[in-house]
Amino acid sequence: MPRKPNSMYREIRGQAYTRKEYMGGIPQVRIGQWDIGDLRTKFPVKLHLVAEEQCQIRHIALEAARISANRYISKKVGNAYHLKLRLFPHNVLRENKIATGAGADRISEGMRAAFGGAVGLAARVHPGTKILSIETTADHVAEAKIALRKAGVKLPTPWRIVIETPKAK
Repeated sequence: MPRKPNSMYREIRGQAYTRKEYMGGIPQVRIGQWDIGDLRTKFPVKLHLVAEEQCQIRHIALEAARISANRYISKKVGNAYHLKLRLFPHNVLRENKIATGAGADRISEGMRAAFGGAVGLAARVHPGTKILSIETTADHVAEAKIALRKAGVKLPTPWRIVIETPKAK
């Protein structure tokens, strides 16, 4: 069965469903790494991709954003960065699968308020939540901005880039 579009799961509806010990058949989180780049160096400039509206971001979209940002910045600046994915998809997405195809016309209405099976995971995001962060040197701020812009295109919410620089003493 093909994956449903993200627009079906974007809105936050109802209570979060996170208790995995009571459910079976939950798909694994598709996110490969949370921290990428030079993890030991303290970089002076931090850039954050910040959500503007509340929504749910599927784990597949988070992984796509991480991959696109990492691919761009690693080609441009080498290893002079630290990229961190700051969300974990806790919320289990459920779907009541309805029969389609030949002979399904008599049962296509389904059951009202059906519980459904687990089809994916999502992170609930509110305005002001930091999604991705890149730490780098002052020389590579322009490349980090482009990397975060490429990552933001993959996400279902409007976003902005916030830059933190160290305060002079």
